[in-house]
Amino acid sequence: MTDRAAESVNSEKSEVGRQGILNAAALLFRQHGYSGVSLRAVAQGAGIKAGSIYYHFASKDEIVTEILNAGILAVHTEVIAAVDALPDTAPAATVIHAALRGHLRSLLEHGDYTSANVRIFGQVPEAVRDANLSARRSYETYLDGLLSALQAEGGLRGDIQISRIRLMLIGALNATLEWFDPAKGGVDALADDYADILLNGLLAQNGAR
Repeated sequence: MTDRAAESVNSEKSEVGRQGILNAAALLFRQHGYSGVSLRAVAQGAGIKAGSIYYHFASKDEIVTEILNAGILAVHTEVIAAVDALPDTAPAATVIHAALRGHLRSLLEHGDYTSANVRIFGQVPEAVRDANLSARRSYETYLDGLLSALQAEGGLRGDIQISRIRLMLIGALNATLEWFDPAKGGVDALADDYADILLNGLLAQNGAR
């Protein structure tokens, strides 16, 4: 590499940086899926030469792993903040409502990393999924602990299996990425509807047809 070429690459490295590459990649993975994005496309999205990526990342899968971890962490952090903002005496319904709102806000308002995580997790190689498991398990453990505490306090039915409730909640909330349209209602309104259905059920009081 000539001195002029090296200077150009180093300039790109300092201007765009690691975060700029991740931002561009997260948007592309959200839009096109795992197999539809190449390192060349990521470089083009970040506005740099393809070779500049290797100053920050060894491979496409290293980029994907960081995006998956960041997506899970964003949701986890938002939910913790929403729950921690409540008083210690908040009833179970309020706590669950806050957790749903936090998850949906992170997913639907804070964009590319959380959306990319949901879209491509099932598409990536096993080694990448394994590398994301620690972050994923940490969030699942938090939710299990939160629900278990509410159950122990008598706020949830004692015969409910916590892991099944957690799986149902995460699946339903993540699926909103496929159809949510902010023009037809905000995230908080959606959280209100989900919380009402979860806490109060689907059937009318008399269950009549």
